[in-house]
Amino acid sequence: MKLAVFSHCAIDTITIDGNNYEQIGGAACYSGITASEFKFDVDLFTKIGPDFPKQYLDEHRINLVNSESQKNTTKFAISITGSDRTLKLENECDPVDYSQSDADAHLVSPIYHEISDDTLKKIKSDSNFLFVDPQGFLRRKDSQNNIFLEKTDLDLSNVDAIKVNPEESRQIVDGTHDEMMLALQKKGIEYVLLTDKSNVSLLVKDKIYSITLPNLHVYDTTGIGDIFCSAFTCTMLKEKDFLWALCFAGGAAQAALESHNVGLQKIPKKGTIQTNASYFYNLVKFRDL
Repeated sequence: MKLAVFSHCAIDTITIDGNNYEQIGGAACYSGITASEFKFDVDLFTKIGPDFPKQYLDEHRINLVNSESQKNTTKFAISITGSDRTLKLENECDPVDYSQSDADAHLVSPIYHEISDDTLKKIKSDSNFLFVDPQGFLRRKDSQNNIFLEKTDLDLSNVDAIKVNPEESRQIVDGTHDEMMLALQKKGIEYVLLTDKSNVSLLVKDKIYSITLPNLHVYDTTGIGDIFCSAFTCTMLKEKDFLWALCFAGGAAQAALESHNVGLQKIPKKGTIQTNASYFYNLVKFRDL
């Protein structure tokens, strides 16, 4: 099976407890390599500059599509304290180009405005299953290049699944957690995922299914959401079961956090994800809305 990922790679400087780590990353890398762990072929629609060590993606059998740019790769400075992090945009690469893919699903996860409305529209017309993580559509920068979120009118028609946290969802819809999930569902989205630190909820039809990640000591949270989204999408395609997809996504996030690794080194192996998923499957709670 094949997953098409539309997102920028990045070069991140991650600061944790006063220690700096320069890592390649971005949703493109985290999502793509996670999908390769699920034995998916990956077409990665991205832009990288001459400063990016693309051999790392080649080693993981990631197929880069029209990726070369004369500009340097998108770069963030990320400061992490517990589960909170602040971002500063240090460089922005060219927008991602669109071209058709014969992928079984498309994962759209911009990190900063690299996917235009027109590109998203074309992806929708080409996709059998479309998962959107809207973070990069919502991000803005201030005069110091610090990243903040802003209310944004997003066309979410023809989107099958979405993942938001409470702060992100407030930039798209209003209300309590339940009301925001329902409002996103009314935009036509079949699977609405809300992640609130260790609490993960999934709205399908008139029921909310939820799991709670263990109370882990959090180290580097960069890319956890991207690993989560990719695991959900790959499991949906393979198993055609949203409960297993929820549990695999939660299991992947848990395994990445438990590794206490920085950057891409935290992407877990499929076997570890599967063990965690089986644990969560017996603990899923649900309620009617």
